[in-house]
Amino acid sequence: MYAIVVHGGAGSWPPEREREITYGVRVAAEAGRDLLAAGHSALEAVTAAVRALEDDPLFNAGTGSTLSLPGSVEMDAGVMWGPRWATGNVAALPRVRNPVLVARAVMERSDHALLAGPGALQFARSLGYADYNPVTAAARNRWSRLRARLEDSPGEFGRLSGLLRDHPDLEGDTVGAVAVDGQGALASATSTGGVALKLPGRVGDSPLPGSGHFADDRCAVAATGQGELMMRHGTARVTACRVGAGESLREAIAATLDDLEHHLGSEVGIIGVDPAGEPIIAHRTPHMPHAVAREGTEEIRSALVHTGRTGDDPPKGPAPA
Repeated sequence: MYAIVVHGGAGSWPPEREREITYGVRVAAEAGRDLLAAGHSALEAVTAAVRALEDDPLFNAGTGSTLSLPGSVEMDAGVMWGPRWATGNVAALPRVRNPVLVARAVMERSDHALLAGPGALQFARSLGYADYNPVTAAARNRWSRLRARLEDSPGEFGRLSGLLRDHPDLEGDTVGAVAVDGQGALASATSTGGVALKLPGRVGDSPLPGSGHFADDRCAVAATGQGELMMRHGTARVTACRVGAGESLREAIAATLDDLEHHLGSEVGIIGVDPAGEPIIAHRTPHMPHAVAREGTEEIRSALVHTGRTGDDPPKGPAPA
């Protein structure tokens, strides 16, 4: 039983753009589903799904990534292949079109698990990934507005927690995908432009296996939220360990959300899938665009807000009309 789940980032999305947003995650799920249906691996499927989201300027990954404080783009991405616990990741990577492809290349074509900054860029160029400017006009305009607002506000630019508390619209979104293939193998992938107005060199949870993504023989998980808090918590690995201790993936994700909210006050989103192909979508944010495709049905389900029960509380904030 193959299945794939993708998300476009937990947080607050403009309800008037629901059609565009849900179309984007549906396209990504379809890209992964088509590969699974043709007998390809879960790793191929999650890579293709995240690549589709990176190419959609609506999402904060690849093209359309949010800008750092100086106005540049530094992207993070990661993949993990459950059967071997193999992982590849890139951090603070500029000027490539698809960071997830470079992350996978780190896993498959190097002896390393994580490359960052100029070293990651040099590695990408050595493999033929061309120079590419991911900055869109919309991202540049948003950066200009946010810079103007923050320059009129007291406080230090470097205190990210204070910035996020006072300006929640600065929080960045991560895109992600999890899948199980026809052989029961699991994989996870994530990608992000990070937090708006972040300091140069800031790295979030997305390229850290065990924080933003994880896959083994029991589950595949991808998380989205404030990266600094999920790095402290080890969100993806904690969820997988709960499954290893005997909880269902549904129970494990719900308990992880409880942990994050109780200890860190963090509202995040998590998607997951188990070897049986059961997809889980959970979040405690107003929205988390997502899409699901499973073997045995031609339908791809996509939505801005998850309305089913996953053991978590209903999403906070108003649902789109």
